[in-house]
Amino acid sequence: MTAGFISSFQSLGTVDGPGVRYVVFLQGCPLRCKCCHNPETWGIGKGDSYSADEIAARVSRYRNYFGSDGGITISGGEPLLQAEFVAEVFRLCKAQGISTCLDTSGCILDDAVQRVLDHTDLVLLDYKMTNEADYFSFSGMHLQQAERFLRNLNDRHIPTWLRQVILCGINDTNENISALFQKQQQYDCIRNIELLPFRKLCTAKYEQLGIPFPLAHIPETPKSRIDELLGALS
Repeated sequence: MTAGFISSFQSLGTVDGPGVRYVVFLQGCPLRCKCCHNPETWGIGKGDSYSADEIAARVSRYRNYFGSDGGITISGGEPLLQAEFVAEVFRLCKAQGISTCLDTSGCILDDAVQRVLDHTDLVLLDYKMTNEADYFSFSGMHLQQAERFLRNLNDRHIPTWLRQVILCGINDTNENISALFQKQQQYDCIRNIELLPFRKLCTAKYEQLGIPFPLAHIPETPKSRIDELLGALS
């Protein structure tokens, strides 16, 4: 029986993919992104253990809320650290006609991840920066890893949303946003690009864990700045 380590659940999520979704946050992440909102998910091999059957049963209880667009989203942490578990959860959900969405950094790509993608309807790809130096400094991950993952999604024709957290004074430039949106011309799989305003609601989590928040000095990004960046593209 395939089991996985879970950090938390959100039964009626509306910001992790289209429609209303049952969101499963898996435990464990190899990255240390400076604006991570879920530092409690970093530890590998921690959290509560659930079988894939138990997760699928939980999700199925909410299927009446999903409508034509909703379903399950598996996030983290980095869900691809538990790829075999995710693949089995998605397989079981797909068998019930429930849409599957993977929220990932794309930092891992191996045979087990390919099996996850066999049962994935949509990928939310956290595309952290648009140049190598910032990408690695910000996350500990190389831009080439994200590009490799994105090419694979494109080859497999898996609908993809690119998402990027926008930080004032760091990547809130017309050049960065233009480079991000140019990806839609390069990859047919990209159906949507989301600019996510930086928020500091996670500060309390860092304090509770006794971990300094690397971006405590950065102001939150107002929606008006996001609107300005999007307006500059038109």
